Parts: sequence; structure tokens; C-alpha cells
Amino acid sequence: MPTYSSTAIWRGNLPDGNGEMTVGENRYTGPYSFASRFEASGDATNPEELVGAAHAGCFSMAFSLILSDAGFEPNSIETTAEVSLKEDPNGGFHIPEITLHTKGDVPGIDAETFKEKAAEAKAGCPVSKLYQGATIKVQAKLS
Repeated sequence: MPTYSSTAIWRGNLPDGNGEMTVGENRYTGPYSFASRFEASGDATNPEELVGAAHAGCFSMAFSLILSDAGFEPNSIETTAEVSLKEDPNGGFHIPEITLHTKGDVPGIDAETFKEKAAEAKAGCPVSKLYQGATIKVQAKLS
């Protein structure tokens, strides 16, 4: 299996500085900032949005595999990850919770089976496994 890398550069102090992230081998390069992370403002991204994108992508792929293996070929799986950044009572900040909102166009499946397979995907997704210290919730909706 391959090993992947991404790079981040930060210039200056935390509140006034700015940074740039490069995902993979120049697949995406863009700014990130204090304001985008702690004030939810500005045009830049932040680490939590990138964590959410990675988790949503990984989960959608895992869910598609689990559904297909169970005989349900999905037309589409759409997942939005809500990543909560909170002050840590022990100091600093942490991500205590991620909620995955997923909906799928899956012919022939009932809502209960869809939710069961979503739970399996959450348990099997490599990114979910990485974040075992955080509460990860799934809200599955069949479209």
C-alpha cells in the first residue's frame, strides 16, 4: 500500500500569521488561517475542514463497498462531515465529535438496512478508526 504526504507552511505568529497547505503531490494548494479556524470567517480553509473532507470521502467509499458487497449497488453516496473543534479542559483544543450526515440513492434497499450498513461503514472506515478518541456519529438517510 502507498504512503501519502501533504505539506503545511505557517508564517508568523498564530493570530496574525497565515499559512498554505498542499494536499498530495500538488493536487490542491490553498491558504489556511487563524480566522478560518477560530472565527469561521475569511476565504481560507482550516485543518478541521480538511479532516472533514478526508473523513467524508473515506466513509462514502467504505459505505459504497459495504452496500455493494451486500448486493445493493449504490447510484450515489453523499456524505457531509461536521467536525467540532472545542476547547480542551486540559488545555488547548481538541476534536471531541464528528457527525457524518450521509444520504444515498441505493435501489432495492430499505431504510433500516441502509442505516445498519452505514454503521458498518463507520466502523470499517480507516479514517473513522484513526479518530477513535472522538465520538463519531452517523445520520443515514435514504433518498
